[in-house]
Amino acid sequence: MLEASLIQANLANSDEVAIDACWGSIGTRGDHSCPRLQEFFRCLNCPTYAAGAARVLDRPALVETDAVQLHWQRDEQSEPQRDSITASALIFRIGGEWLGLPTAAIVEVIEPRSIHSLPHQVNPAVLGLTNIRGALKICVALGRMLGIVGSNEKTAMRALVVEHEQQMLVFPVDEVVGVHRYAAATLQAPPSTVQQTGTAYTLAVLSWRDNKVGLLDGGLLFYALNRSLT
Repeated sequence: MLEASLIQANLANSDEVAIDACWGSIGTRGDHSCPRLQEFFRCLNCPTYAAGAARVLDRPALVETDAVQLHWQRDEQSEPQRDSITASALIFRIGGEWLGLPTAAIVEVIEPRSIHSLPHQVNPAVLGLTNIRGALKICVALGRMLGIVGSNEKTAMRALVVEHEQQMLVFPVDEVVGVHRYAAATLQAPPSTVQQTGTAYTLAVLSWRDNKVGLLDGGLLFYALNRSLT
């Protein structure tokens, strides 16, 4: 996150900007203990981060670039090593199934919105179109697509806005619990003996609070939906 590195470097080298750079201590660059992560999931989505960025950018002059470049170099050297052993996923529930999507694919989590039906749509998983920041996006009943028994998008409490290769979809879900970081070595292979439609879209299984969470392949989901829409 070079944006956070730049802000942090400016704060560390300036007496003119007085702000608590919480993203580096309790946020996504820290120990993830910030309670606001449950709502915003990434510091980049949080108003506190945006306010900090604005204050830095509004300064009369920037600090010497050497300090910023040094901070970036330190990040670029350490991040790949950390990312090679850990990853993160947004965990959510549809019906009785716990699922996860890589956090890189999550744009935002929103309240359910009105869905406008699409005429002549033959795919039962495609619910219609919903308005996301002034643009109509396809809303998909992920539970139907995965064959989850008991899923009902009409009772959804949240909706995930997910993006892959500049295409955006909306998935209504029953519950969102937040971001879970895990070691890649702890992932388990999906059970090949379970005859469920959703198994085909599951990359791996991770353990979370004594639950088994199916880590979904976002790229495959988008591919399958694109095929059904053409």
